[in-house]
Amino acid sequence: MKILEKIKNSFPSGITEKARALIKNKWSKRLFYTFCSVLIFTFICDRWIISNTKKQIFTDIESLPNNKVGLVLGTVKDASGGRRNLFFDYRIQAAAELFKEGKIKHIIVSGDNHIAGYDEPSDMRDALIAEGVPANCITLDYAGFRTLDSVVRCKKVFGQSKFTIISQKFHNERAV
Repeated sequence: MKILEKIKNSFPSGITEKARALIKNKWSKRLFYTFCSVLIFTFICDRWIISNTKKQIFTDIESLPNNKVGLVLGTVKDASGGRRNLFFDYRIQAAAELFKEGKIKHIIVSGDNHIAGYDEPSDMRDALIAEGVPANCITLDYAGFRTLDSVVRCKKVFGQSKFTIISQKFHNERAV
């Protein structure tokens, strides 16, 4: 009980009373419970996605099955403030390594280029060439505006039924 008194006394006077009054308000309670329900639902969905994609996510190159094509999901080369985007660098390094190890034979780089001067696929292609991947082994997909677009286009436009998605773990969990 003493701990509760200490916590209560650590707030400026009136804050705890205002908080109680707010919770007593019928609409505030509904809003609070709705917010908590959405938060719990989101957490459960996230855990469900992670548990159901575990067998399809690989972090070890040795256990990764060979595929004809690798799909690199787009991201901007430089982050805000001109800093390098490490997500971009890691995706390029992973794709180049998979290509050199023979895990994939061809790479589709999928990203956005709807604004002049913003061209994710060309940036990824240039970075892959700099890593030693031949230009004739890279296909550019300029309409990968979001993850779902990239995956659907890889299947329907580029005719791939089985391919390796190359991105970060959290991104791949959504993509598969």
